[in-house]
Amino acid sequence: EGGAGRLVVQPRMGFDDPGRMRAGLAATKAARAVTVGTVTLDSYTRLGESEALAEALAEGRELNGYPITAHAPAVTARMLAGIRDHTFPVQVRHGSAVPQHIFATLIDQRLDASEGGPVSYCLPYGRTPLAESVRNWTEGVRRFAALRELGGEPHLESFGGCLLGQLCPPSLLVAVSVLEALFFHRHGVRDVSVSYAQQTDPAQDREAVAALRRLCRELLPVPTWHVVIYAYMGLYPVTEHGAYGLLSDAARLAVDTGAERLIVKTVAESRRIPTIEENVAALEAAARSARTTVPGSVPPARADTAAADSETYQEAAALVHAVLDLHPDPGVAMAKAFARGYLDVPWCLHPDNRGRTRSYIDGDGRLRWAHTGALPLGRSATRSTARHRVDSAGLLADLHHVQRRYDTAGGALPAAARTAAESTEITEGGSGSPVSHN
Repeated sequence: EGGAGRLVVQPRMGFDDPGRMRAGLAATKAARAVTVGTVTLDSYTRLGESEALAEALAEGRELNGYPITAHAPAVTARMLAGIRDHTFPVQVRHGSAVPQHIFATLIDQRLDASEGGPVSYCLPYGRTPLAESVRNWTEGVRRFAALRELGGEPHLESFGGCLLGQLCPPSLLVAVSVLEALFFHRHGVRDVSVSYAQQTDPAQDREAVAALRRLCRELLPVPTWHVVIYAYMGLYPVTEHGAYGLLSDAARLAVDTGAERLIVKTVAESRRIPTIEENVAALEAAARSARTTVPGSVPPARADTAAADSETYQEAAALVHAVLDLHPDPGVAMAKAFARGYLDVPWCLHPDNRGRTRSYIDGDGRLRWAHTGALPLGRSATRSTARHRVDSAGLLADLHHVQRRYDTAGGALPAAARTAAESTEITEGGSGSPVSHN
């Protein structure tokens, strides 16, 4: 990836119709920004429900992504022809804990960039047993790595920095992203990226990305990796000024931390699937914010070293090393770690997640551990270890913390925006369980 030192911006775009998917990629490539393309797959493909997918296509029902396994290779080849090239990579994103059929299709069509991981594409998305997901991903990654024998250089991006989208303390996001990158390399993929999703406090986010970079420098055996920032993955602002304000801060975070790529979100995120035009507008807005951001005075390499004593680095390092001590294969080690509670995602309802940790947003706006369960943090956790009572009202307030902060930044929330915000409480946050957005 590269843009002569400029931040690369990328949408989360997926359409079922090949013509519309092609139009979306073409518009992304033509945007006034350094971009890469995305083909996000539909839910039937993600779940491997081929019969339901065939029925939906036969009935002409609209899908929430591109059904790559249902289309003949020639259809996807025509869709990408003249658009995908060395200046414009295209990444396939899918969300599957059973990805072998997807990897097989990518190999057949010589598509060499994808995303996910045995933990990050399992826990948030269903009830596939974690050990099974690890086996599935091991098989899939090994197959995908074979693209190198066909002249390609396969790339995988860990989704570990985005677990559940929100309210996961940064140290756990950093740890899982690093562990999944090590898993990819273990099974043959040498070109990887690690992710981090913008959270609730810009200073804590900068600390987390510095910790992520430092752990990668310490542990990844090759230098072919880069950092991807995601614009906030939780409940998104419902006003235009709020959405663009949050996106602008995500772009600034990426520039300040030396991240190479940013996954954007649009003004329509809180209401519906964005249009092509809305995606392009978000890409261009993020690129403008990046161009006008003066990078921090501390270079990323020095910032990595400065993060050595940060709370986030100490916690993340403790988690990573405790997990790696369990087994030589990072995938097997992660499964064992969840069984023991060494890794435990707050508010995650997956059966293989112990669910003994809790998080909250403190008075300074930072994400903290309210309960650490069996996490092997030892002395690395300082203020985070203080027990904090979390009730349903506090959880709901935390879920809407970022949304409300940005929506009200320009004054009182307009009536239309208040209605939209109230609807998201019912449709997305009303159950008291955080939602996942990919």
